Amino acid sequence: MKKFLVTGLLVWVPLGITLWVLNLTITTMDQTLLLLPRSWHPDVLLGIHIPGLGIILTFAVVLTTGLLIRNVFGQRLWAASEKGMLHVPFVGNIYKGVKQVSDTLLSGNGNSFRHVLLVRYPHPDAWSLAFQTNVPYEVAGRMEDEYVAVFIPTTPSPVNGFYFFVRKVDTIVLDMTVDVALRAIVSMGVVSDGETTHKSAAPNTHFS
Repeated sequence: MKKFLVTGLLVWVPLGITLWVLNLTITTMDQTLLLLPRSWHPDVLLGIHIPGLGIILTFAVVLTTGLLIRNVFGQRLWAASEKGMLHVPFVGNIYKGVKQVSDTLLSGNGNSFRHVLLVRYPHPDAWSLAFQTNVPYEVAGRMEDEYVAVFIPTTPSPVNGFYFFVRKVDTIVLDMTVDVALRAIVSMGVVSDGETTHKSAAPNTHFS
């Protein structure tokens, strides 16, 4: 009896979570239809509600935005708009931080994360993947030893995590790209990648 129950759970738990995530995504995307005039809503035009049409509109808006930004005029217009946004008190600071993280996670050429590290967290006998960021000048000037700033993402959502300052000698630099590390974090270590190299590193490995 217990064996059959566990087998059934192994089938329905991942399936149920997958369906829940899909439903949440589709429902959220359908909210973009509210941007259209009432007379243009598919529910009004077709007389029935078809879930998922918001995905098409979202995809079209994102694709059109990308096409516009890729040309010279779009780049200049966006650069001017972004410059103005950065000068808005409080909003500019939030936007700048979010943009740096999104550039690193999405574009592949962001410079927010300098290295992938191993740091001792959450206790001295455990190691966690972390990304080296930047130590604020004021903080660095108040530390006697050499410290590095690290961002330790949570699993399976790497956009959340912890920001710490740890001693440089207590970290291990990994020969691993940010993309590979993120895949390992999101998959909770289940997904392996051929790009990951297994090479030993000493705790006092030097940064470039």
